[in-house]
Amino acid sequence: MPTTAPTRALVTSLVEDAVTAPSMHNAQPWRFVHRTDTGTIELYGDPARAMPREDPDHRALHLGCGAALFSLRVAAAHRGRHAVVRPLPDPGDPWHLADVRIAGAVIEHDEELAALRPALRQRHTSRFPFTEERVPPEILDGLRSAAFLEGCRLVVPGAWHADTVLDLVQDSARFEAADPSVRGEIEAWVHTGEEDAEARGEEARKEGIPSYALGPRQYDVTSPVRDFGSHRPAPGREAVRFERSPQIVLLGTVEDTPADWLKAGQAMQRVLLRATLDGLSSSLMSQPLEWPELRSVARDPGSTTGFVHMVIRLGYGPRGQATPRRPVAEVLSFT
Repeated sequence: MPTTAPTRALVTSLVEDAVTAPSMHNAQPWRFVHRTDTGTIELYGDPARAMPREDPDHRALHLGCGAALFSLRVAAAHRGRHAVVRPLPDPGDPWHLADVRIAGAVIEHDEELAALRPALRQRHTSRFPFTEERVPPEILDGLRSAAFLEGCRLVVPGAWHADTVLDLVQDSARFEAADPSVRGEIEAWVHTGEEDAEARGEEARKEGIPSYALGPRQYDVTSPVRDFGSHRPAPGREAVRFERSPQIVLLGTVEDTPADWLKAGQAMQRVLLRATLDGLSSSLMSQPLEWPELRSVARDPGSTTGFVHMVIRLGYGPRGQATPRRPVAEVLSFT
């Protein structure tokens, strides 16, 4: 396939779209390097934004970077270019997660990617109540297909399995409350008000979870929404009732390697963007997957999915607001 080296302006615009991706606590653990001699965009994980207590093996970091990688692919297709991805290109550098070559023209299936581009800036994590309206089976089938296209499985749990996962969410909340090191790590990324953000400096306005994105507290805990304001209460948060029958899906893979994590991050973003275009709101729940003793119980023993990487809550309700992003100049360099 003939290639045309991407211009500096094109690379910048691609990365602007890529960084709309979700990441654990909105830490944005990615760096991009454009090698002008080869035209390659390199994706690196940023160890300075790792979370050693909650994510010691960097699985969640790979998920976030995988989501950014998928968003880059969407952005390239939108601009009539095909992104050729080489995952984990350097066995000697575990932080070098992918090389992306921007080819000269789109190929088959790129139109499907380009169609997702409007959702990049429409998708926002919603920690607000959803209605009890059920997601139609045909939409769930489409989301399963989206995950499958990225080599992953999306499981819609039956009643007993869903109840088990929701119980694990409550168990993980208790584990978290009892572990000051975990609470401290979370508090470093949650900004509970303007005074808090002011005290933390300019960086707090470009990363983490601001108070407006926390959502209300649950009057009676029925939904798997992580309460990031429980340890450092935010002023003015009201308590409201959430849906009593939350709808969740589980994203997983057969194996549990860094390559699988990167693949799962791309599948996660594809599912979230597809859900957004289907009119759904969503939130991500990794809390029970951060504890090994709970994560192993989250999978359906009757499924071929060996390892769960994310619990996704879906439904109809407010989509939430955009959270801060670091300027592209901070995450992209040219060499």
